Amino acid sequence: MAEAKEKLIPRLRRKHPWLDHLFRAGQAFGERYGNHYAAAITYFSVLSLFPLLLVGFSIAGFVLAGNQAALDQLRSGIVSSVPGGLSGLINDLINTAINSRGTTGILGLVLALYSGVGWMTNLRDALTAQWGQEKKKLPLISTTLKDLLALVGLGMALVLSFGLTAVGGGIGRWLLKQAGLADQGWAAFVLTVITVVLSLTANTLVFLWVLSRLPREHVSVRSAAKGAVMAAVGFEILKQVGSIYLSSVLGSPIGVLIGPIIGLLVFANLVSRFVLFVTAWTATASENIITVVEPPPPAVIRPLVPVRRGLGAGSVAGAFGAGAFLAWLGRRRG
Repeated sequence: MAEAKEKLIPRLRRKHPWLDHLFRAGQAFGERYGNHYAAAITYFSVLSLFPLLLVGFSIAGFVLAGNQAALDQLRSGIVSSVPGGLSGLINDLINTAINSRGTTGILGLVLALYSGVGWMTNLRDALTAQWGQEKKKLPLISTTLKDLLALVGLGMALVLSFGLTAVGGGIGRWLLKQAGLADQGWAAFVLTVITVVLSLTANTLVFLWVLSRLPREHVSVRSAAKGAVMAAVGFEILKQVGSIYLSSVLGSPIGVLIGPIIGLLVFANLVSRFVLFVTAWTATASENIITVVEPPPPAVIRPLVPVRRGLGAGSVAGAFGAGAFLAWLGRRRG
């Protein structure tokens, strides 16, 4: 049975290129320590989530103090982007950040920067490894500054994504209300489809930036395009599955005891593994595989000078022939 299975898998891989691609991605993910990097990203994700949200929404609270509608839309976009079991936790955290925006202070900002840079450093190292890029020894100060800029860039991309999703839904509902179609089922269905498409588009743009710009050595956007689409669709599926799982777990007595923090850990780890696997899948695509041909070894020229002692076989034969000829010539003269 084992022998037949061993023969079946290579045959299926030869027959189906997509299956062979999945096997290559899984092998690369394991060889490049994908699970270990995912654990590090999970730790720093949970560690940095709270201070980053506190600082981010404290700033948003000051900037959008006179525009409660925009602030509500931004909050709605973030809450809708996490599984249902975590929406209450995130919503409470955002409310706390907005209400205490004046007391967040320098300490919260320093803590957010420390944990955020640690998260970004691990994320960039993990993506670099999954792309198969060589890990180089980099100077501490310049690397930290680059990671900080990458963190700010990712934060802006996420805010844009959340805002696009939230504004799309809000504007859509407002248009339906103005047109008198708010109570029509087909109009609500069309709005839902448009909102999902907007969400997928926003997620694709974010993942495209993550896959192509966060590795230490930048990757072409074209190389990362397929992986970004796959990551956006997979993230939506993970979010729905996570909502069902968290609802069932957090509804149990044990779930009430451990609270949503464990759910956040599980979800962060799943997303981290998925993003790294998608990166390995993208890096092992046939168009992205770079075949390195090793140069031939240097040629070594060694002149051979044969050294022989005594007469060789050729010399003996020549001498014997010459002697026979001289003997024959002497008999003719005699």
